[in-house]
Amino acid sequence: MYHASFRQLQSLVLVARHESVSKAAEAMHVTQPAVSLQLRTLENITGVALTRKDGRGIQLTAAGEVMADFAERILRLWEHAGDELAALHGVTSGTLRIGAVTTAEHLLPPLLVPFTLERPDVRLKLQVGNRVEIVNMLARQEIDVAIMGTPPRELRTNAARFARHPMGFVASAAHPLMKKRKLTLADVVGANLLVRERGSGTRTAVERLFKEGGHALNFGSEVSSNEAIKRMVSAGLGVGFLSVHACALEFKSGLLRMLPLKGNPVDADWQVMHLAGQPIPKVAAAFQDYVIEHGQALVSSELEGFYQRSAG
Repeated sequence: MYHASFRQLQSLVLVARHESVSKAAEAMHVTQPAVSLQLRTLENITGVALTRKDGRGIQLTAAGEVMADFAERILRLWEHAGDELAALHGVTSGTLRIGAVTTAEHLLPPLLVPFTLERPDVRLKLQVGNRVEIVNMLARQEIDVAIMGTPPRELRTNAARFARHPMGFVASAAHPLMKKRKLTLADVVGANLLVRERGSGTRTAVERLFKEGGHALNFGSEVSSNEAIKRMVSAGLGVGFLSVHACALEFKSGLLRMLPLKGNPVDADWQVMHLAGQPIPKVAAAFQDYVIEHGQALVSSELEGFYQRSAG
């Protein structure tokens, strides 16, 4: 077999990931014909068809699946080699491939900014999605570290708690429950409660609260976006259950307030993790160590203003 180029291997990996030549081209910042040419050249080198048309999309053949798997491993090893060489000179470099659940996206800037400012040779590839998407990315090794509330049961991971964070019931300042004395969870059950999709961290937390309180899981609406929940709740369309981090600007502007419910908000864990039994790049290991050491202080600093306003 003749030598293949990294560009050809990358084209195959991205086409396999997106099942689309156009989306692979977008990810590589090249034209579609350029990606198609790379695939044809790789097929000529291997002597077998690697892809086939599937309606409007494209899928890998059996040979393509084998080749894409090796191509991804080759590219990952090459990147790790660069990191190791840089480490010999005391430089933390490479691409930090990190994934985080949507609720954590407001948490990421105070973690990533100081880490990358201290390490100017580090590049960042950040993926934000729902829990299922992030777990799948970790399983496919598209990311090296993930941040979420609870480690997935379906994967073996090495996980570490690095911070506590509050989440709770929120509503607009004009909502009738804001004026109710001795507010209870039963009152919230009777409201139009807007929650995230099944499997999300906030959904799991509110389900646990309902079960512990002896209430049926009777939610008003299921919404797959924190932003959509905030907009609907601030407009007076119900009550939401969200991370305090996700509502920082709305609390500051007065659009949202925490419901005056005993025990609200509740604390939950943030955890950082990587696949067990898999080598972790030095830059990812450095970030994981940094988060474990500094994460709680950074999170507490971000939430300081919220607790000051709550006390006032």
